[in-house]
Amino acid sequence: MKYTVVFLFFMWMPILGGAQTRIDALNEYRNGNFERSVALSEILLKEDPQNIEAHVVICWSLIQLARYPEAARYAQRARALNRYDARIIEIQGEIDYYEGRNAEALLHFQEYVNVAPEGHLIDTVYYFMGELYIRQGKFRHADIALSLAVHWQQENALWHTRLGYAREKAGELTEAIQSYNRALELNARLVDAQRGLERSRQAFR
Repeated sequence: MKYTVVFLFFMWMPILGGAQTRIDALNEYRNGNFERSVALSEILLKEDPQNIEAHVVICWSLIQLARYPEAARYAQRARALNRYDARIIEIQGEIDYYEGRNAEALLHFQEYVNVAPEGHLIDTVYYFMGELYIRQGKFRHADIALSLAVHWQQENALWHTRLGYAREKAGELTEAIQSYNRALELNARLVDAQRGLERSRQAFR
């Protein structure tokens, strides 16, 4: 009986070790230890190249490290494994956003909305869409996207500030003032919101 228990323990060690590595990789990411998270995710992917969770975590970490070409390669491999994984679609959108591929980023974020209209990253997706529309000078589109972003995350002062900016640039000064005021209610030290509010008030007179 004793030998059976020992045998079973060693038989399960690789499985338990892999599970622990997976948990550690995610925890390292959450704790901001992105290099460590990448290293642990690489171990998992050597053991199982089809591990979609490891692909997701390594992409998140590489984005935080601004290693976008590497993240793009892992994201492409992950899409080959699961074309409709909403997390990977959002990751591809972020990579395109940070590398300045605005049209491609929008396509990925719109795809995310179609695949996961109430996904846990939907607020972030709408925020990025708003920023992309601001880049393109489509301020009313940005207003819509950022309004949806703050609908899903109402306590984000920065996003309210960006919504105020989009509305200000669209000439919707009353709404811009409302957004800037909301941002300052959440964080009175936001300089961009303070300046935006002053600009909008002066233009309104």
